[in-house]
Amino acid sequence: MITALKQSIKALKSNPGRTALTMLGIIIGIGTVILVLSAGAGFRSLIDNEVDTLGTNTIFIQTKVPPTTKNRASNSQSISSAFSGVTITSFKQRDLDDIEKLPNVVDSYGIVTGQALAIYRSNKKSTIYYASSASRFNFDKTELAKGRVYSEAEDSSGATVAILGSKVAEDLFGQDDPLGKLFRLGNLNFQVIGVYESQGALSDTDGIVFIPITTAQKKLLGIDYMSIGIIQLADITKADSTVEQIKILVRDNHNITDPYKDDFSVQTMDEAMATFNTIFSGITYLLIAIATISLIVGGVGIMNIMYVVVTERTAEIGLKKALGAREGDIMNEFLMEAVLVTVFGGIIGIAFGAFLGWVVSLIATNANMTWTFSVPIYAVLLAFGVSASIGIFFGVFPARSASRMDPIEALRSE
Repeated sequence: MITALKQSIKALKSNPGRTALTMLGIIIGIGTVILVLSAGAGFRSLIDNEVDTLGTNTIFIQTKVPPTTKNRASNSQSISSAFSGVTITSFKQRDLDDIEKLPNVVDSYGIVTGQALAIYRSNKKSTIYYASSASRFNFDKTELAKGRVYSEAEDSSGATVAILGSKVAEDLFGQDDPLGKLFRLGNLNFQVIGVYESQGALSDTDGIVFIPITTAQKKLLGIDYMSIGIIQLADITKADSTVEQIKILVRDNHNITDPYKDDFSVQTMDEAMATFNTIFSGITYLLIAIATISLIVGGVGIMNIMYVVVTERTAEIGLKKALGAREGDIMNEFLMEAVLVTVFGGIIGIAFGAFLGWVVSLIATNANMTWTFSVPIYAVLLAFGVSASIGIFFGVFPARSASRMDPIEALRSE
């Protein structure tokens, strides 16, 4: 085996250009797998941070378009009103007030969102505004860079005060201190009372203006309903029973007798994470499948190159067999070459994928995302295992072809 290893290394060194090209498919495939798994680990750390911000003891209630028929199979997954273009106006503050009376509910707040032009002097920016009651600040752990949050009194009175995301503050005010200054949002003048620290996370908080929900409902939109409710629980272990209580309560408020005609959906944080994991896993599997195709193509390329090598070294094979080399010796030598190519390619691919994963984490960190760089140990072991397996699987056929050569016919080829 040692002799076969030495001869294989010597053969690979004799034609480094071909060896490098042979490795390329393996490098790309293994590198892609490592990148996907590394970036996946970082993305999960980002999601975990977002969950920590809201808290795991959180329930979401969101308006949705009820099914149009009684066909339960085709209508079991109704569309959120936010994506359907249909406005559901039945979810109101009284629903949250009643929900807060449930024994396992600690607090809640409603949300309304919209888009408007923000103007300060000659600076203009189309921005999303996020309107919620002051109760939101009992949930949200996002820190302010300066200023304060708005109060319950300011919310209930419809005060025109605003907290800016860091990007909005920069775009509108530049290097000026925005605190206390007035800017126009839609048809109203708002006073800046706070600016958030730069977040750069999934919700893009940096580009949003935060205002009291009463102000948005009465003065900007002229509505009395909301699209989303966030509910905080005292005991997360009772989440399922609390969800059922909420459904019964809201159905009663909305005069709904058939659950399949619900104009709202209720989801726990665990359910939201389960949905995310399903989507994320699907994307991960798709990317790994693409990488697998690259590995298979690389394996076929290795097999073809090894057949070429066998043809080029026919006389050498004949001479070795004439001098007493056994079929097993010849097979081991060529199989070792194929495995070395794939393993070396795998090592380079691991380093390449880890480097790309580090670059992604660097970009994310510079964007103020909570992104942890890591290369899971199972990914490295998997890469080594896959590399060696490809070498064995695609190398065994040309190796066997070489080992079965007739020495006399092989020597005649010279």
